Amino acid sequence: MHTVHTMSSNLKLRVHIAPVGFEIDRIVIPAKKMRADKIWLIGHDQRSSDKARPFLEKVRKILEKNNIEVKEANADRYKLFDIVRVVKQIILQDREHDIYLNVASGSKIHAVGVMMATMIFNDRTNLHPFYAQAKDYHHTKISEPQTTGIETISDLPTYQIQTPPQKQIAALKIIKEHEENGKRVSKIKKKDLAEKVIEAKIIEVNARIGNQSQATFASLDKNIISPLENVWGYVRTEKVGRNRWIHLTDEGRWASEFLI
Repeated sequence: MHTVHTMSSNLKLRVHIAPVGFEIDRIVIPAKKMRADKIWLIGHDQRSSDKARPFLEKVRKILEKNNIEVKEANADRYKLFDIVRVVKQIILQDREHDIYLNVASGSKIHAVGVMMATMIFNDRTNLHPFYAQAKDYHHTKISEPQTTGIETISDLPTYQIQTPPQKQIAALKIIKEHEENGKRVSKIKKKDLAEKVIEAKIIEVNARIGNQSQATFASLDKNIISPLENVWGYVRTEKVGRNRWIHLTDEGRWASEFLI
């Protein structure tokens, strides 16, 4: 792996993202060898029960002594899509820089979440996931690192996963924001969804005044509801009396956690 980089401009930084598990060297050594300017440490969002918190603080102190800027973000270490969401937000925040994603520093769920986050983006030229293979593995108590030393640092390829167009994601957000009586069940009347997507300029309808309502529903079905329901499986339509309701499916709810 190439660890010597040239700055394309004074503002181009080498930014690392590293979920924190029970590791120190797997975060610190790659950051030092690869000359990181800044590193995002991802901790558990439940600090009171986070057994890895002492490792995060140790890593922070070592990195700061090496003049590496340290930022912290938090995600539920047990929820895949929360990890994806947080990593995606970090990437968007530092999008103009070169971003190196450490898939070896946390848990297996962290590794999957980090890789999934890279797959969301069409342009992945500045995203560089890598795996740091440890030199020595230990079966120690939880207060000590699971590994020490680094044998090799290997680049990993990035792939793209297909996601809905932005206008469909925007409509998905509107549906998700309508929850049924605090039960966390996302649904909305079709006519209300139509009003909101028009108001948000997600779709535009060009029709005579007499055909406005019909044209709106036709455009909504074609551009939003049909692809979300039949292509992506993120919503389903249910008729109750005279009303049609649009519901999020489980897949839609999971996807909305990191797409929105």
